[in-house]
Amino acid sequence: MGRATKIALLDYGMGNLHSASKALSAVGAEVSITNDPKVVAAADKIFFPGVGAMRACIAGMHEAGIDDVIRHAVFNKPVMAICVGMQALFTESAENDGTPCLDILDGQVKAFDPAWTDEKDALIKVPHMGWNTINSMDFEHPLWHGIADNSHFYFVHSYYCEPADSTQVAAVCDYGQPFCASILQDNLFATQFHPEKSHSAGLQLLKNFVEWDI
Repeated sequence: MGRATKIALLDYGMGNLHSASKALSAVGAEVSITNDPKVVAAADKIFFPGVGAMRACIAGMHEAGIDDVIRHAVFNKPVMAICVGMQALFTESAENDGTPCLDILDGQVKAFDPAWTDEKDALIKVPHMGWNTINSMDFEHPLWHGIADNSHFYFVHSYYCEPADSTQVAAVCDYGQPFCASILQDNLFATQFHPEKSHSAGLQLLKNFVEWDI
């Protein structure tokens, strides 16, 4: 039996660390909750969580040095970001009347338009909270192994990512309008939904990330 995959779960004071750590451990990872660059450097993979308002999250990243850690890691090892962690990768967020983000990926984070309507012609509720289906661009990719089209995942957000490069979109979700639910660029993978709160499909996705060989 080989050794467990070492994952650095980045701590900058704003992530859902306990539930993410528990879920990653459940699928076989050895998890270190850390903002220590040495621990991050020694890890096999990086997990970048995020919960809360973007301006406070970016400030926490700067204070903890996580912004530099992420910029270095995306060129060196597999990285998975979730929710606000995914949004933080882009150029700017509309949240808090405009917040510069990490600008690792070119694109904007936009607010849901409450005038959008669903398939029953009812106005959507903002935030988007609860279970929704996703459709992947490529369910043959190893990150989606064992996950069926239209699988349900758990969302909690008022903003969504719009990459400048549409080829980075790995999955979409429909909430009044289709929006980017996941991105994939080389060794960088991110989801707007919370896999750690998404029961069996979410655990399968985390297991796929832990076992992802690139």
